[in-house]
Amino acid sequence: MSVDPFAAISDPNRRFLLEELRRSPRTVNELAAMLPVSRPAVSQHLKALLDNHLVSVTSEGTRRIYSINPQGFRKLGFWLDQFWT
Repeated sequence: MSVDPFAAISDPNRRFLLEELRRSPRTVNELAAMLPVSRPAVSQHLKALLDNHLVSVTSEGTRRIYSINPQGFRKLGFWLDQFWT
């Protein structure tokens, strides 16, 4: 599988998830309650974001908490910055 963070953020549902995670870390269930797609679909979207290092996940008991991975966005920023400098 090729890793392409731009492909990962091209999906509107994934952009929504990123915007929500930017506000605060959340569980899959919390995120799924905000979208008109199934919980498994949200999990698939989160996997694409994880595979591209745009989000990270930690475990708290049986809960998996997703949050933004700033390092993944730095790489995107470095690539984009070359067009402005």
